[in-house]
Amino acid sequence: MCGIVGYIGHREAYPIIMKGLKRLEYRGYDSAGIALFDGKDIKLSKTKGKVEDLEKKIAEEISTQGSLGIGHTRWATHGVPNDVNSHPHYSNSGNLVIIHNGIIENYEPLKQELESRGYVFTSDTDTEVLVNLIEEIKNNEDIKLGKAVQIALNQVVGAYAIAVFDRTKPNEIVVARLGSPLAIGIGEDEFFIASDASPFIEYTNNAIYLKDEEMAVVRVNRGVSIRKIHDDSIVNPYIQELQLHLEQIEKGGYDHFMLKEINEQPHAIRDSFRGRLLSNQAIIKMSGVEDNMKKFLNADRILIVACGTSWHAGLVAEYIFEDMARIPVEVEYASEFRYRNPVITEDDIVIAISQSGETADTLAAIKLAKSRGAFVFGVCNVVGSSIARETDAGAYTHAGPEIGVASTKAFTTQISVLSMMALRLARAKGTITSSEFRQYLYELESIPDKIEVALESDAIVKQIAEVYKDAKNFLYLGRGYNFPVALEGALKLKEISYIHAEGYPAAEMKHGPIALIDEHMPTVVIATRKGHYEKIVSNIQEIKSRKGYIIAIVTKGDVSVKELADHAIEIPETFDCFSPLLTTIPLQLLSYHIAVMLGKNVDQPRNLAKSVTVE
Repeated sequence: MCGIVGYIGHREAYPIIMKGLKRLEYRGYDSAGIALFDGKDIKLSKTKGKVEDLEKKIAEEISTQGSLGIGHTRWATHGVPNDVNSHPHYSNSGNLVIIHNGIIENYEPLKQELESRGYVFTSDTDTEVLVNLIEEIKNNEDIKLGKAVQIALNQVVGAYAIAVFDRTKPNEIVVARLGSPLAIGIGEDEFFIASDASPFIEYTNNAIYLKDEEMAVVRVNRGVSIRKIHDDSIVNPYIQELQLHLEQIEKGGYDHFMLKEINEQPHAIRDSFRGRLLSNQAIIKMSGVEDNMKKFLNADRILIVACGTSWHAGLVAEYIFEDMARIPVEVEYASEFRYRNPVITEDDIVIAISQSGETADTLAAIKLAKSRGAFVFGVCNVVGSSIARETDAGAYTHAGPEIGVASTKAFTTQISVLSMMALRLARAKGTITSSEFRQYLYELESIPDKIEVALESDAIVKQIAEVYKDAKNFLYLGRGYNFPVALEGALKLKEISYIHAEGYPAAEMKHGPIALIDEHMPTVVIATRKGHYEKIVSNIQEIKSRKGYIIAIVTKGDVSVKELADHAIEIPETFDCFSPLLTTIPLQLLSYHIAVMLGKNVDQPRNLAKSVTVE
């Protein structure tokens, strides 16, 4: 959530910052702003609304000249979304300008102290408190900006990624992070600052990813100096070569990033398999698992912690690990796990799942698990992310950038990676035979091709969406491996169309939700031929007897459910354990088409952020 962009160098900063802000729109925001320095004056413009609204306002208000600047997309925490609360924020003198992602939890006492010293605040934000605290320290101690930022950050409680500059020292920008990502792009006598690498990928493929509790002073002609915030120790910068390419963060002819990413899933899953799933040799090679095999095999249980869509992937993994490897699994919401007193031992393995690798609650759960002695394994998409650094070992999903807020290819690649892990452990434990193992590998390897077939149902799904786009509520039902898919399908519809939807295990329908069934409540039923098929047919009959409408996801060639359902969407046949990788495809398309037909902003749904980096 929120996005930071900054530039200092020899180019005009304005086009770089505006393009960068647009590339960070996927993170979710409600206002935007920019500050530019032309060598004499700071030009600042900000507004509630979208980046395009900011562009219009800038054209009317300010000059866009200057080779130093910072920009921000804000997702409101302290203070309602409006022009005043938008970032950047000035200090009282007007010399310091700051942008900030995160939350300063102790801003109230700091604000009261500063007010007692004569400071006046124009916004309701915690960020304006921080910039004035930095100014107060800088003036009182007569020190440089970097040192003042360091002292100030040692006085605040919370999470942050900040960029701040001083109009009296226009050759530097000071940045820092704790719990919110920040990258520094390294060019030729120029530097780029951003929440991720997408704003500067066309200018440089070299970047430094700051770690938690690190700050950097970025100076033209002098490079980047990094220190630890708490102990002032010097950190040697590690410059990482980016694997991101410009075409990956563009729509490529699709109307929306979400649709592009739905269609990218066959390719993304093949990438997650590459070098790992070797079916001809009957091998799965995952170094994070191989290097820690003894820990996995001796584990009392596996705890999976995640949020949102990643939590649903974890639920699928619970079925797979227990079924194949016979290891007990518990799946926890990271946001709840961190606030109770869970029983964790040194014989537990914790698997943390996150697309971004920056989810605040999941990071906190990791730290809690490590403090109790558990071995922590991370599954995430973003190389160099906080979760990748905090965990003891892990596996990247290699899904490529996911720009749409509603997660699609992250879900299927997470399940793909977790399936490979479960199969490797099952073979090592001897809970499946070598023949079964080989069959599983061949079937898993065929999944991308089968997803391509499932994507061919797009026209049928679009027709169904037209029929039900005005429904006020949806019910999603699934059993076994496809119960988590029902939850995920309902979440997708809620996220982007704003239609209320609930997912349930199909057998639970009779324990309450059946009271809702009538001709106004469409029910989406995952009714594949494998796994509790007869039971699902009975559930469908119960719904039909109450005048409910059925949208069924069925295995190709199905007859029984097709005769009962009002609409049927076919998918290829596969093993029950891999069926979530196929059944989720029509549900993603259904939510997409309904949202588009309702005129919703599919890639940037209201109130949501791609990466939830604050509590």
